[in-house]
Amino acid sequence: MTAVKHILQTNPNSPYSQAPSIYCNRLLLPAPTEMAASLRVPRKLCSFLVFYVLFLTLVPQVILGFITYSREELLNIRSASTHHQYDQEYVFRDADPVFCLTNRTTEWILCSDPKKQLRKRGKRGGLLVRLRRRAQRAPLPSILLANVQSLDNKVDEIRARVAFQRDIRDCNVLCFTETWLTGETLSEAVQPTGFSTHRADRKKHLSGKKRGGGVCLMTNVTWCDERNIQELKSFCSPDLEFLTIKCRPHYLPREFSSIIITAVYIPPQADTSMALNELYLTLCKLETIYPEAAFIVAGDFNKANLKTRLPKFYQHIDCATRGGKTLDHCYSNFRDAYKALPRPPFGKADHDSILLIPAYRQKLKQEAPTLRSVQRWSDQADSTLQDCFHHVDWEMFRIASDNNIDEYADSVCEFIRTCVEDVVPIATIKTFPNQKPWIDGSIRVKLKARTTAFNQGKVSGNMTEYKQCSYSLRKAIKQAKRQYRDKVESQFNGSDTRGMWQGLQSITDYRKKPSPVTDQDVLLPGRLNNFFARFEDNTVPLTRPATKTCGLSFTAAEVSKTFKRVNPRKAASPDGIPSRALRACADQLAGVFTDIFNQSLYQSAVPTCFKRATIVPVPKKAKVTELNDYRPVALTSVIMKCFERLVKDHITSTLPDTLDPLQFAYRPNRSTDDAISTTLHTALTHLDKRNTYVRMLFIDYSSAFNTIVPSKLETLGLDPALCNWVLDFLTGRPQVVRVGNNISSPLILNTGAPQGCVLSPLLYSLFTHDCVATHASNSIIKFADDTTVVGLITNNDETAYREEVRALGVWCQENNLTLNVNKTKEMIVDFRKQQREHPPIHIDGTVVERVASFKFLGIHITDKLNWSTHTDSIVKKAQQRLFNLRRLKKFGLSPKALTNFYRCTIESILAGCITAWYGNCTALNRKALQRVVRSAQRITGGKLPALQDTYTTRCHRKAIKIIKDINHPSHCLFTPLSSRRRGQYRCIKAGTERLKNSFYLKAIRLLNSHH
Repeated sequence: MTAVKHILQTNPNSPYSQAPSIYCNRLLLPAPTEMAASLRVPRKLCSFLVFYVLFLTLVPQVILGFITYSREELLNIRSASTHHQYDQEYVFRDADPVFCLTNRTTEWILCSDPKKQLRKRGKRGGLLVRLRRRAQRAPLPSILLANVQSLDNKVDEIRARVAFQRDIRDCNVLCFTETWLTGETLSEAVQPTGFSTHRADRKKHLSGKKRGGGVCLMTNVTWCDERNIQELKSFCSPDLEFLTIKCRPHYLPREFSSIIITAVYIPPQADTSMALNELYLTLCKLETIYPEAAFIVAGDFNKANLKTRLPKFYQHIDCATRGGKTLDHCYSNFRDAYKALPRPPFGKADHDSILLIPAYRQKLKQEAPTLRSVQRWSDQADSTLQDCFHHVDWEMFRIASDNNIDEYADSVCEFIRTCVEDVVPIATIKTFPNQKPWIDGSIRVKLKARTTAFNQGKVSGNMTEYKQCSYSLRKAIKQAKRQYRDKVESQFNGSDTRGMWQGLQSITDYRKKPSPVTDQDVLLPGRLNNFFARFEDNTVPLTRPATKTCGLSFTAAEVSKTFKRVNPRKAASPDGIPSRALRACADQLAGVFTDIFNQSLYQSAVPTCFKRATIVPVPKKAKVTELNDYRPVALTSVIMKCFERLVKDHITSTLPDTLDPLQFAYRPNRSTDDAISTTLHTALTHLDKRNTYVRMLFIDYSSAFNTIVPSKLETLGLDPALCNWVLDFLTGRPQVVRVGNNISSPLILNTGAPQGCVLSPLLYSLFTHDCVATHASNSIIKFADDTTVVGLITNNDETAYREEVRALGVWCQENNLTLNVNKTKEMIVDFRKQQREHPPIHIDGTVVERVASFKFLGIHITDKLNWSTHTDSIVKKAQQRLFNLRRLKKFGLSPKALTNFYRCTIESILAGCITAWYGNCTALNRKALQRVVRSAQRITGGKLPALQDTYTTRCHRKAIKIIKDINHPSHCLFTPLSSRRRGQYRCIKAGTERLKNSFYLKAIRLLNSHH
């Protein structure tokens, strides 16, 4: 009506405009006759209306087409719209979980502060969001695990979830247990759209039951086509049902060859030991056949735990799945591979379903490519430097220094460093985390050619060239691997052990790189430097008394011999002189450095350039929470290390062999085996008596090497001038901390010895040689800075033990050592039937924590003196190394090389300190250990020595060494019999099996039996 009035008013010449009220009234009348009359409008008016509508539609578009904006005007418009503020802003909050079947609840919530609610630009984070973005390209498959209890009754719900819930539809694998299916049910009847079904139903002739049981795996065809899935094995028994499939999905990280998934169901009344043994054997065989595959084992385990048989596998479900208990498990051979999210059960099933989201990140994304600069050494560079240093007049450096040892050493080192920089070229190398040494430039060219052929074939439809390029690439990779394998074999046969081990590590990724310390915090090096130097305020710098000159001197031949022993691949020292230059030019540089060393000893002064140290902090654990979690490793001068080695040999030759017999570190024919065996023999011998028990106090010092004060050297009979030289070596040391590319300001230290020096272990041993027990019923056993106080208690009289602990605290205060009470632990071994409450030990007013198990020098010792904890630990570690052995087998190495790898990496773990603990192992522990040996034997294809034989051989060999070493603290235990029974030794009386099976009694029986 308004449009008609507007037309009549804007067209005064129209015949209808003379009586507008008539037409308007007619249009407003509801009578039928008038309505019919109004519909009979003349045709001219209709044509005009059509023309008017077209005019209003087209003309604005044509006009807007001629309007243009400059770049500055567009930027102004954007900035004006960006800074526009709204009076009120609302956010839509959705409280619906991912798989909730109820109606969604929504609400509008007024935001108080719009700026805080605005999200920054970028993508949302989180594993679930990441999985949704690349659902079918995840490094590991996403899995929905559920105990459905009759899959046939849950088909409609499964299809509904697949149809309406995105995370179920995009799930790569659906793993169902207790499917209760029979052969009469077709797979298509229970298969949702977009999935392929693989099932293993319960069979009556195998399990003894007709109903129940059964497992099923449904794989998403978008993730992995059915043609790329192979059923490896299915098993059915009264104790175990499982199905194993091998998948080769469309997208797979380079470190995996395939993904092997196993669905498991273990009934509640099953024999878990039999079930786990069968599952263990199957997985071991599959790991041998497919060493580079990713293994996933999921299902309903009820009371069973796969980690008891395969400790190297990790369990990822940490939430309750039924009645507050975790009965459904998911294992894989990767740590933190999945994150488990609980989801509603299917129908009336009493098990919650679990959504497993992959959290694993492929190697290519774990680390970024690194750039590093290396020196390109060659034989020509060595000969050039030798010729250069041979014609140098080194005498002019000594004359120009005017007997100033610092200036003399600085000028010589600067000249050598300049010559090396001018002769040896520097190259920049880019390395990738997943780069293999057999991938060279020719293979990369073929890889690019295959990619180009694939793109062209997609356009043209002819894939013939692509197939030829793919075949050529596969052939080139096989040939490169074969050549690299032959190279490693030749290094093994040619006694090039370093090259061989580098090749083995490249094939297996055996040695993981330590996590580098980030250099984002610029202030971290300074804070670490101050923390490492925190003991400086507690001591007063020592003064050097005036003495005669030192009579010690070295010859050029001795210095040259020491230079030739230098490892050329060690990192360059703070003075910039590489180890390769010292070794290659040992004869040419021996003369000038012999003069510097002798002048240093004559003046009892060490050049400052030799004392500089660069501290590289190494994390003690994966997650660093405080500064004390860094270990200060010093990078010192290589020349000074050679100098220290010469001085150390001289000091060692002057010390008596009987000095500190219970210090088992840094001495020939001493090891952790001796320290552990001595401790256990002392305890077991005492526990063999009535009404006795043993208290062991494991001492921990705070930065023991950083508190060395060489004030006791003169009491050991050393030359006073040499003591002054050692004092000068430990004082006035410039120290900086380097974290990435950031370096702290230097600090001058006068206390302690840097960790990494040759003299540091010897000086610490001499510094603590007077830390001995003051009571006959106590023993203080030391291995470097690991100190153990063994108190032998009889008739509940702990007076001597407590006095010993107090005396140790006083000794630490007098010798500038700090006891770390928080890390100091105590363990009480008491086998008496009537257990009594033992009062705790206090150190500086703090109660020392009592523990039931402690890792003592690499072995786990318990208060019951059993070895289950230790054997479980080493079995888990050894089984992880079996993966590397399988990869070498897959690579095609010879059995001889595989056996060598086993002896060095796996047997070294199983037989570590074996003489101290294997004799008292239970039959179950020995069986678990031998199971690892048998697995390795199947992989290598050759016969491997049993652990019992290794234990016997090492006991006999160690006993012979102790007998030949009259200064060994256990030499007195081997008492020979009369001359008529030559070669035999007196047996030690034992009242318990623990003492009878210990090392020394076992060794004596072996010696007598071999006679």
